Amino acid sequence: MKVLVIGAGNMGLTYAQAMSKSKFLKKKDLMILDNSPEKLLSLEKIEHFDVYDQLKDCLPKADIIFIAVKPFHSAELFAKMKSMVLPDQIIISIMAGVTIETMQTALGITKVVRAMPNLPAQVGKGVTSFTASKEVSRLELITVESLLNTTGKSLKVSSEKYIDASTGISGSGPAYVFYFMQSMMEAALKMGFSSGDSKVLVTQTFDGAVELFNQSDLSPNTWMDRVASKGGTTRAALDSMEDNNVKERIKEAAYAAFDRAVELGKEK
Repeated sequence: MKVLVIGAGNMGLTYAQAMSKSKFLKKKDLMILDNSPEKLLSLEKIEHFDVYDQLKDCLPKADIIFIAVKPFHSAELFAKMKSMVLPDQIIISIMAGVTIETMQTALGITKVVRAMPNLPAQVGKGVTSFTASKEVSRLELITVESLLNTTGKSLKVSSEKYIDASTGISGSGPAYVFYFMQSMMEAALKMGFSSGDSKVLVTQTFDGAVELFNQSDLSPNTWMDRVASKGGTTRAALDSMEDNNVKERIKEAAYAAFDRAVELGKEK
């Protein structure tokens, strides 16, 4: 099995490097294509995969093709690919908002998987939701899932609606966490902590809270009740958030990302 990754940006390179270290691909079964001269120079220093700058030299060899370019480059890329793609090739797209139907029509093929990864894939802690056209067989889906799992965990969803929805939760979600972390670090600085100490206080708190949650069956609400005693400091903080309707603002933010993902699909 040969895999081609088109686009060596953050996510494309993340998947290429993760797959190159997996047991699913033999050495040199992984190809990566990019058109940036600077990027190509850095890629050629990596021994795990073959590097290309021309579609004609690599696309016909691939069984599975990851498309990891910016959505606004998709139409131009599809036009170049269309005459070279083969009916049995599987396309896996990690482009936000580009629908399966759009890709099938533009490329003249049927086997398409649409996936939504997130940034923690770079450290093996990613989550990728994915769905596929009906022409992708069950056995092929197992292979796809195995490749996606090289960057963390994957979640198969029933329709593209949930790809757009997962964009609002997991795809954009790390930014929400960073936003909250930045706010807490700024509060720590205002209280007099150094920047280094502020970072330790906040990052260790997030890391510890997630680990506590993952090692139990308790809900976030139950954990909050355990931490917050009546009349205590934590309750004062939680009451402030409730008074300021923070929970609803977070939900609205997630839906804003979801709605934008849907809009991007319509723009294609």
